[in-house]
Amino acid sequence: MKNITYISLLFLLFTACKPTSTIVTSKDLAVKKGLYSEPKPTTNTTAKYTEKIKKNKSQDLALKQNTTQKTIGLNHKNDDDIVIENEEASYLIKQLINSASDNLGVGYRPGGTTKSGFDCSGLVYSTFKKFDITLPRSSHEMATVGTKVDLSNAKKGDLIFFINRGRRINHVGMVIEVNNDEVKFIHSSTQSGVIISSTREPYYNRTFVQINRILM
Repeated sequence: MKNITYISLLFLLFTACKPTSTIVTSKDLAVKKGLYSEPKPTTNTTAKYTEKIKKNKSQDLALKQNTTQKTIGLNHKNDDDIVIENEEASYLIKQLINSASDNLGVGYRPGGTTKSGFDCSGLVYSTFKKFDITLPRSSHEMATVGTKVDLSNAKKGDLIFFINRGRRINHVGMVIEVNNDEVKFIHSSTQSGVIISSTREPYYNRTFVQINRILM
């Protein structure tokens, strides 16, 4: 009798200490057992959340479009841009000068038309092309378009041509500033890449040929 009672007590004790299948010690386990699910937002919350996503997407799209416009188009807010105070210069000429000036310091590259390197006509060609103005590709061909003007009548945006070897025009730049008898121009030189030079420099004073006006 005592043995039976003892065995019964042991059985009850073992049963009471055995873990049950409903005991959950972590959220992951609860999810696995199907005892827990993430709370779903109410209809009102869902609507607000959806609206917020749409708003964020719209803002992102607007930002991308704005960035694209700044990258491709008009660089009139750069701190390093050349300031053109002459109000007679058209907005397009200002932007041509600013666009060309963005390439200052880029090295010389024969046949180059990108920031990887420019030759003289490549710099002028790509600058005007950015604003949908297609010029001939070589400097001597560029010299055949537009209207020739005297050096004393040079204006910003005009093209300036030189002969530094041979008998035909082989170098071109774009006028960016005129001060009395001095004309400053941006161009890509074989030695220094894209730089600004002046007709007061003996070399360019000696090799100067003509100025053509493309934009009236």
